[in-house]
Parts: sequence; structure tokens; C-alpha cells
Amino acid sequence: MAINITMPALSPTMEEGTLARWLVKPGDTVSSGDIIAEIETDKATIEVEAVDEGTIAQIVVDAGTEGVKVNSVIAVLAEEGEDPDRVEAPKSDAGNGEADDKKKAEAEAEPEKDAKPDQTKADDSASHKKNAERTTDKSETAQKPREAESKDLSKELEGTPPKLADVGSGKDRIKASPLARRIAALRDVDLSTLEGSGPHGRIVKADVEAAEPGKKKAAPEKSAAGAPSAAPQAPDGLILPQVLDDRVYDPDSYELEPLDGMRKTVAKRLTQSFMQVPHFPLNIDIKLDKLLASRADINEAAPEGVKISVNDMLIKASALALMSEPDCNASFTDKGIAYHKSAHISVAVAIDGGLITPVIRDAQTKGLATISREMKDLATRARERKLKPQEYSGGTFSISNLGMFGIKSFGSIINQPEGMILSVGAGEKRAVVNEADEVVPATVMTVTLSCDHRVIGGAEGAKWLAAFKRYVEHPQSMLL
Repeated sequence: MAINITMPALSPTMEEGTLARWLVKPGDTVSSGDIIAEIETDKATIEVEAVDEGTIAQIVVDAGTEGVKVNSVIAVLAEEGEDPDRVEAPKSDAGNGEADDKKKAEAEAEPEKDAKPDQTKADDSASHKKNAERTTDKSETAQKPREAESKDLSKELEGTPPKLADVGSGKDRIKASPLARRIAALRDVDLSTLEGSGPHGRIVKADVEAAEPGKKKAAPEKSAAGAPSAAPQAPDGLILPQVLDDRVYDPDSYELEPLDGMRKTVAKRLTQSFMQVPHFPLNIDIKLDKLLASRADINEAAPEGVKISVNDMLIKASALALMSEPDCNASFTDKGIAYHKSAHISVAVAIDGGLITPVIRDAQTKGLATISREMKDLATRARERKLKPQEYSGGTFSISNLGMFGIKSFGSIINQPEGMILSVGAGEKRAVVNEADEVVPATVMTVTLSCDHRVIGGAEGAKWLAAFKRYVEHPQSMLL
């Protein structure tokens, strides 16, 4: 019996992904554990392994297809003894978006196909007879308006020209079935004014039939000078569409690079976080001289291949501070505050096309050498987009370090659902006053803690910064 190969859920929250590449073709024999495809999520490319053995009978979803729903059929495997050429894709409850759209459009377009009048009448007569035998008088009465509507529609479509409603092109293309477009052209309905009820928002026949005939898209309001008004608000009324006004920026004066999946996701999540989370910042100066001296001693004594960075030590200090101030290791939820039992530190890593935050899990329990090895491995694979979703999700606290770029201080947007994020500036020589009231040079860095005020108050955030400062300025305390 044929076996469905379905789109895997690569993370608990994944709903769809891009089938980037097939590593097999129809006729290839695969065994359990063989790599058969690559799936792209918003931030990584994941290899997919075969679960069963057999021969690839069909490739249902082509390479490069975007928006493939989780659990939809992407290929069919023929078991041993089956003829791959005779295998058909078994039915699946979770359909593939593009395939479903195509099938539904073809099904709706059936009335447009030419049919022999005599045969159509005979089929209709037989169908009505069977319906009359199966239904009650009440259901038969309810059926008549639909039959009348169908006949009116057929008469309305009969002899109509092949010209269809304009549905645009490229990113402005409106998804509508062939029949819906034809009815819209006949009834003078502007498809851009409709919301589709079909798969992926596709406009179907019922949507056009329910629309007001002759309804046209409202013309943009004119300003006092007669020019079109500013871009309209998005449906939620909160985020304005981000467009360049052709009256100000000539389209030939710039090159437009389409957003990839990562940039879209980062833009969406950061906008949501900045709008929905009440951020407030706390900043403090921390002396680094003892930490830098300790780091030098550790690296001198470390085995070959181990080199501890300042960032590794800040990860450890952050984790220990979260254990010292557990009220800060928290996330806001509609049901209550979630207090995390362990410190999972997300570390911002810049990659081509965006930002990703691989996670050092249970950082409070790990030595500096382990943290260093894990961080190097995660950062390398992050830049190659080879991280698994579980390796860049599930953090409880984030660190973003721009000190290596010479940035003195900055504030970061909280990485939801985490409650805080620490922004680390550059360590630099500054004049400070010591305990003897003497002005002396010291290496100082400024850090800014952005807090979710729904979870963490100013006092709690200040206590966490005090604990973090203590671990950094007295690094030997990390050993206790």
C-alpha cells in the first residue's frame, strides 16, 4: 500500500514551510534515515529523513514551493512489491495549499466546459429523479431556490465573452478561481473589494455571487491640492503599509529587493513586540578590569582549542543572576506569569538577511569551556542556516552584544515571550573615582536592560542588574 510522505512539523509552532529542494526523484529507492529533502523555515534549512523504506512513486510538491502546510502530502512512497507507476497519492485531510487551490478552481470551472445539451438534460433529469426519491418534501422545497439560482447562473454565463475580470499580476495578483473571475466580469464586480473564503483566501464563486453587482473599488480621497491621500491603513488599523510614494521617490531611482522569509518574520515579530510589550530600560556602568584579567588567566591555563570570550563570561553571569533573582526569569502569558526553573540564554547572532538567537540551555549549570564550545558551534551553524528550530527557540533571557562594533550603549527590543533582554556596549577606558576618591583609569562598559513591565518592575530589574554587576566585577564569584 502506498505511503504518504508529509510535510513535517519542524517545531511545535510551525504551520507551514518552503520545500527548498528534493534530494530524490521518482524511481529512487530510499531507506529509513535517508535524507530526501530540505525544508526551509523562516530562519533555517532543515534536512528531512525518510521514515519508511520503498521507492519514490510521485513528487507531489515541487521544489521551491512556498507555504506548504504541515502534514500535507509532499510525495508518495511505493512499498516493496508495488509498481511505482501504478501508485496514486492517497487522500490526506491536511491538504497542500497550492494543490488544493488548483483542484478547487478546476472543480468550480466545470460548469464552464461545453456539454452536449441532450446529455446534460438527461443527466439533470436522472439526478432530479434520484433527489426526489431520497428527500422529503421539505428538503425538496429548499432545493428549488438553489436549482433556480443555478439555472439563472447558467443562463447568465451562456454566450458571455471570454474576457475575465482584471486580477493583476506579481505581488498585486488577486487569487480567484476561473469561474469567480468570469462571473465578476459579467456582473461588474471588482475582485479587489472582496475577501475570499476559499483556501489561502482565494475568491470563489460564492464570494462573487454574494457581492453587490456593479460594486467598484473606491477611488482614493483627494487632498486639497488634488493629489491622492496618504497610503490607507492596514486592516487592523494599527500598522500603516510601508510603501514609497512614487511622487517623492521615482521607481527608477532605487532597486527593490523582495523580502525573504526571515526578514518578513523578524519584521513581524519585532513590530508585534514593540507594540504589544510595554518596554522600559535600565542602564548601568560595569568595570571589566578583573573580568579581563580572569579571562586572560583562564585562556592561558586552558587546554589547546579552548578560548574563552568576554561574551561567554557574560552568558554565564547572566544565567547566575537569573538564578539569584528568579522573579526576573519569567514570561508574561494571558493565564499568568510563567517563572522558568532554568536559565536558557538566547544570544543574538547577525546573519545574512536578519538576526537569529541560538540558545545556550541550562547555562547556569555549565562551565565556561562548555559554553564557549556550544556558542561557537551554534553561531557557525546559524550563519549557515543549519540550526534546528529547537536550537533557536525556548530561551528565557536574551543578550545582544554590539561592543565589538564600538557601540557605547543601546537598547534592544524584547524577544518575546522572554521578559528581558540585555544590550551590551563596548568596554572602553574611562576615568573613574575609586574608593579612595582618586580619579583612576578603568575599563568600563555600559549595559542596558530592557524589561517587560507586565512581568518585571523597576525594582526587580535593578536587583537583577546588581547581581549581574557583582558576577562581572568579581568573576571568582561565578565559581561559588
